[in-house]
Amino acid sequence: MKYQLEHCVGSRLRRLSRIADGHIRSFLGDHKITENQMTILFTLHELGKVEQGKVGEVLCLERSTVSRNIKLLEKQGLIIRTADYRPQVALTDSGMDLVKILIPEWEKAMDLLVDQLQEQGMDSIKVLESRMK
Repeated sequence: MKYQLEHCVGSRLRRLSRIADGHIRSFLGDHKITENQMTILFTLHELGKVEQGKVGEVLCLERSTVSRNIKLLEKQGLIIRTADYRPQVALTDSGMDLVKILIPEWEKAMDLLVDQLQEQGMDSIKVLESRMK
């Protein structure tokens, strides 16, 4: 089969991701944090202190993306990182405080997205994830 650009699976998935990220950003307000950074903070909130590589593994993010965002979050005083060969990362008290502020805003964004997608759309996302692993 000959494919056209509009058939590109990766392009279409990234487009959907950007649309969802736009909705999430509208709820993040003035916190000066990206969606990737937010998910890293949320992951550390759930996992506690972990190797930096584990964050990328859990979120399916490339090592360079994790490293860049970890450095930015560390610079903002939201996380601490050990100097080990395989650094461990954890939330600071400020990071924990920000997570507690962000979670309700993220939940509002999720309510909007789940309402738009409805049960069928959410089920479709689950199917796509399971088939692409």
